[in-house]
Amino acid sequence: MPSSKNTQGGKAFGLLKEQQRQKLEEINQEYLEDQKYRDEEDLAEKLESLKNKYAEFDLNDQGEIDLMGLKRMMEKLGVPKTHLELKKMIVEVTGGSSNAINYRDFVKMMLGKRSAVLKLVLIFEDKANGSPCKPEGPPPKRDIASLP
Repeated sequence: MPSSKNTQGGKAFGLLKEQQRQKLEEINQEYLEDQKYRDEEDLAEKLESLKNKYAEFDLNDQGEIDLMGLKRMMEKLGVPKTHLELKKMIVEVTGGSSNAINYRDFVKMMLGKRSAVLKLVLIFEDKANGSPCKPEGPPPKRDIASLP
């Protein structure tokens, strides 16, 4: 029973991702031209960063972060949440209009003055990524005498 939808990766997947990035870039242009966000410093860099972060967690490739994408994002950030907490976060960001976070809602939340839980977690993650806690590379060699 073959499916009419080609779920194979490769060229088709690359084209889909490129189309999605183009859509996100168009939305970024709207924010760059919006008078409301003119005074935002480093707006172009912020929007590019948000676009990359959003694309990373759009698991179903539909242009939205759904419950499972948000769950994966929170787990990757080291802040696992229950499904009820995730649903509350989605309602807070979308205003209850849908079950998934679209890119416009995501950017509005991140650039807006409201302090949504998701925004705080993502900002915390960016600050944490600035200074790595773990040293890079393999651990130093130890001999038997140095063991406790």
